[in-house]
Amino acid sequence: MTELKASLARGLTARHIRFMALGSAIGTGLFYGSSAAIQTAGPAVLFAYMIGGAAVFIVMRAMGEMAVKHPVSGSFAHYASRYLGRFAGFVTGWTFTFEMAIVAIADVTAFGIYMGFWWPQVPQWIWVLAVVLLIASINLMKVKVFGETEFWLAILKVTAIVAMILGGILLIVLGVNAPGTHTATGLDTLLSAGTLFPHGFTGLLLSFAVVMFAFGGIETIGITAGEAKDPATSVPAAINTVPWRILLFYVASLAVIMMLFDWRQIDGSASPFVQFFEALGLPAAAHVLNAVVITAAVSAINADTFGAGRMLFAMADAGHTPRSFARVSRNGVPWMTVVTMAVV
Repeated sequence: MTELKASLARGLTARHIRFMALGSAIGTGLFYGSSAAIQTAGPAVLFAYMIGGAAVFIVMRAMGEMAVKHPVSGSFAHYASRYLGRFAGFVTGWTFTFEMAIVAIADVTAFGIYMGFWWPQVPQWIWVLAVVLLIASINLMKVKVFGETEFWLAILKVTAIVAMILGGILLIVLGVNAPGTHTATGLDTLLSAGTLFPHGFTGLLLSFAVVMFAFGGIETIGITAGEAKDPATSVPAAINTVPWRILLFYVASLAVIMMLFDWRQIDGSASPFVQFFEALGLPAAAHVLNAVVITAAVSAINADTFGAGRMLFAMADAGHTPRSFARVSRNGVPWMTVVTMAVV
């Protein structure tokens, strides 16, 4: 690595950022964490995702306006420092960094679990090490490589989710019985407990812990402003897709799952998406979906590393992290922060 002037290359196009926005909504929080949310709230989890999504959109709109005015990698930490003081920027930046580190750990753990679906005899730590090295390699290349990786991973995830929703709707229309029951799919299965709120308001409230975790990572869109070729156009356009992608990827997909599969049978041992297709007797579909959730996990880890790395880089300029974190490679990448995230 060669230390150059501490400036990042603006290599992310509107296409990259738009699909990063799409892909950020589809991760382990949906494919794996949603099972815990369903267990906690039952069908009422759909309302939790809608309410949580609305709150996220309001915050993202505000951040988008700030990103247009100040298109820097420090994003919200920079804004906090500029308008609320250095301490606010310090707390915001480090809070986000620790959050991304924790989420990345959860994502690599989920990756190991998903790989265990195919190779249960392989120790999970091997998969964890492999994905960490892969993601570190991607993030040490030009930021355009990161953008292209996220673009293609997002296409795979979006295509799979849309296909799953359409396929599920077809099964509902055809009147296929729910797996293991004689109950027709549709609202009867969704309301198998007799109500949308089987655990009451308390269950709905408790589910927000998992629901809001699933939305983590969306804020990375703001961090891309520091490396976007045209942040004034691409960032707002990406943020404006938040409402419909939450409705499509979370509400619609989980509604279809719970109309096809009794939510009380979702035990969290595997992704509810994979679990459903296994119960339906379609092992090939389960394997395809497992490949998709692996793709989602890789994408999430990639974004976690990118977001935390850029935040550490920006905080170095503000004096909140060691100056060595401001070192940039000849590719225009803050390599010290990428290595730090890989080690963590």
